[in-house]
Amino acid sequence: MAEPKIFAAEEDCRTNWTDSLADYNEADTHLAIEGKPVMERWETPFMNKLADIAASNGGKCLEVGFGMSISATQFQKNDITDHYIIECNDGVLARLENWKKAQPHNVHPCPGFWEDAAPKLEDGMFDGIMYDTYPLSEETWHTHQFDFIKQHAFRLLRKGGVLSFCNLTSFGELMKTTYPKTKQGIEMLFIETQLPHLLEAGFKRQNISWEVISNQPPADCKYYDTEWMLAPKCIKE
Repeated sequence: MAEPKIFAAEEDCRTNWTDSLADYNEADTHLAIEGKPVMERWETPFMNKLADIAASNGGKCLEVGFGMSISATQFQKNDITDHYIIECNDGVLARLENWKKAQPHNVHPCPGFWEDAAPKLEDGMFDGIMYDTYPLSEETWHTHQFDFIKQHAFRLLRKGGVLSFCNLTSFGELMKTTYPKTKQGIEMLFIETQLPHLLEAGFKRQNISWEVISNQPPADCKYYDTEWMLAPKCIKE
């Protein structure tokens, strides 16, 4: 029997997402919202890599999506001055408010969907941005990261600013159905499905690079089943 997809046809979770229960399991290894596998602790090496890329300039950084505070904690280990975090789920925001009390660098929570929070932020405000939110509908499952990058990420970065991003739920599905589960396969996926949108947003090809890391998920992970994960580094010229 075929494994069920993460999203059913025309499914849309956005309406209830803000006040839906943020279900962190007792061991704090899994986060689920509306039954969706939003984040799992095994992602840590990959999330740390994305955070380190986005924080590589220091200064002011923007993180879109807080989740289990994995990448946020890694941001704080870098030499940054200000850490802005957009988060739309009330339960996750409560965790963010508690987490920020113990952090060494300034934390600025930005409540709401990025569509509402990002327009309030100024052009050229950030030295680095990391985008990692969960898709909220079947329609935007594979594309939501592009909407943010084109509408806001490029304009929010200063010259020389760096963007890292991922959409593991999308990449995981594409690696099951379309691309080989190899290092070359994840690079092909990025080149064919992500790179054209980055160029359209304004990034130059010579300023887009990536690192492929080995990080095998556990067998029970529902959204990713290959060891290869790709961390992009996109610099605004």
